[in-house]
Amino acid sequence: MVPMPKAQPEASSEGKAGSELLPAFTHQIQAFLDVIWSERGLADNTLQSYQQDLNAFAEFISDHAGNIAAVTAAEIQMYLNSLHINGMSSATVARRVSCLRQFFRWAANNGLITEDPTALLVSPRQIRQLPSALNESEIDSLLDINTKQRLGLRDKAMLELLYATGLRVSELVQIKQEDLSLRQGVVRVLGKGSKERLVPIGERALDALQTYLFEQRPKLLQNVVQTALFLTERGKPMTRQAFWYLIKRHAQRAGISNKLSPHVLRHCFATHLLDHGADLRVVQLLLGHSDLSTTQIYTHIARERLQALHSTHHPRG
Repeated sequence: MVPMPKAQPEASSEGKAGSELLPAFTHQIQAFLDVIWSERGLADNTLQSYQQDLNAFAEFISDHAGNIAAVTAAEIQMYLNSLHINGMSSATVARRVSCLRQFFRWAANNGLITEDPTALLVSPRQIRQLPSALNESEIDSLLDINTKQRLGLRDKAMLELLYATGLRVSELVQIKQEDLSLRQGVVRVLGKGSKERLVPIGERALDALQTYLFEQRPKLLQNVVQTALFLTERGKPMTRQAFWYLIKRHAQRAGISNKLSPHVLRHCFATHLLDHGADLRVVQLLLGHSDLSTTQIYTHIARERLQALHSTHHPRG
């Protein structure tokens, strides 16, 4: 069996979390996860999401079906109805439908069931949620960090790099010092599915990184060898949670009232590139999207912004 991190059972209103409720499904779920792990090279977080979704379904269905072959389309629909009743968003329900479809298609292809009960399922209609983005003046305020303050050089380098490259926060905190080339002005990133890409870095981010590397990082190391590029005050590798706190603190300092998360800077990166005429496929490569349709959502943001500018500034707007 392929080794992979074990996700904790999902605690929710759908039933008691506990492996004792899953004996009829546990083996099949793990076998399915092993297959998609080996064939697709999915990230750990994605695999854990699959496992949590399937465990939640198995908990619910265990009162109605004793094994995978006994699951009917009506029971799956009943499960999905329960998610809606409990207030789950249509986007999350759609994700669970997709997960169940893949699981039962795999089961059918491997002879575990004679008929796929999800074949006629209809995914709930999703309301397209456009990601919010700060305008360029708000970005300037966010990045106007006092580098004389404690950890100011590190914070400046991290935020400048995130905005300059559009990295996911998980990618940012995993960067090792050897992944960064100041001379070439690029950073090597390990993205989803362990896919590598080289992302160029702008001059301001390079300047901030160089200052951090030579002036502050050696002090944070505390004579301990660390390969991580960004370190906490205790000399440990930066974590997603610590960076989340960091960005919220600087948003408050900059007077940004909109809800700000590390992912918003990724949206800003893509939106501002398109605002200034970047090609959509270039943005796709920089973001590490495998599908162009994922990147196309940013064209809606750029179009809305252009329309707003036209309405505000054109004499006949």
